[in-house]
Formats: sequence, structure tokens, C-alpha cells
Amino acid sequence: MLRYLGIDYGTKRIGLAIGDDTLRIASPVETIAARGQVKEHVRQVLERAAEYEVDAFVVGLPVNMDGAEGEQSKITRTFGESLRKMSDKPVHYFDERLSSSTAQELLGPAELTRKKRKARIDAVAAQVILQGYLDSTVDRP
Repeated sequence: MLRYLGIDYGTKRIGLAIGDDTLRIASPVETIAARGQVKEHVRQVLERAAEYEVDAFVVGLPVNMDGAEGEQSKITRTFGESLRKMSDKPVHYFDERLSSSTAQELLGPAELTRKKRKARIDAVAAQVILQGYLDSTVDRP
């Protein structure tokens, strides 16, 4: 069984979700405040990865609606490459278009204060990213 850590990477907050290739269900776990530069963000994520005993990472890649990669994609790839180098674990990228709006929809029925919703949205976005990745890797006949 491979355990994955799904990551919704942002320069202010980093959403995390956990899942595996057996159950194929992603679950949001937490949002961490991004402090410092990319190297510090990677260190923060690696601390959590050790706690969850993950084997690989799935990083949401922000692409434009036309499929082109912009500045945030470059920043995210820098983070992903640093994560791979510092952990020596595979890093997979997955198109995160509309993950935040999907996360908003999923949280819609929840009776959360604005503050609690903001704190939770990035972890749910990471769940959407990781679930999309797990669903896309299903072996089909």
C-alpha cells in the first residue's frame, strides 16, 4: 500500500490531505500556515509527511483554464522539486483547476463560521486534488 500526501500549495496557506492506493479515498487533514520561503514550506510539509508516514506526494498544479502554466505554476513546481530533493520521494503533479471552487461547494452545507471555513478550505482543496489523482490512476480494463 502506498500512502500519498495531497498538497494544495499556496504562499500563505498549505492544505494537506491523506490517501492511499488501496482504499483510494482522500481525506483532508489540516491546513498549515506557510511561513518563510519555499525551503521552510518544504520543511513544514516534510514534518507532516513523517507523521503520516507517506510514500509519495501529489501537488496540485495551478494551470490556466486554457491549460497554460502561469507564474503560480512555476512557484509550485519549484516547491515540488525542492520537496522531491529534500525527501527523496516521488512528487506527482495534478491539475488543480477548479479545486478551490469544488472545495467551496463541498463545504457549502457545513455550518462553519467564516474564520473556520477559511481555515478548512485549503485542506479540502488538497482532498479534491488527491482524490482526482487517485481516481485518474485506477486501472481500467
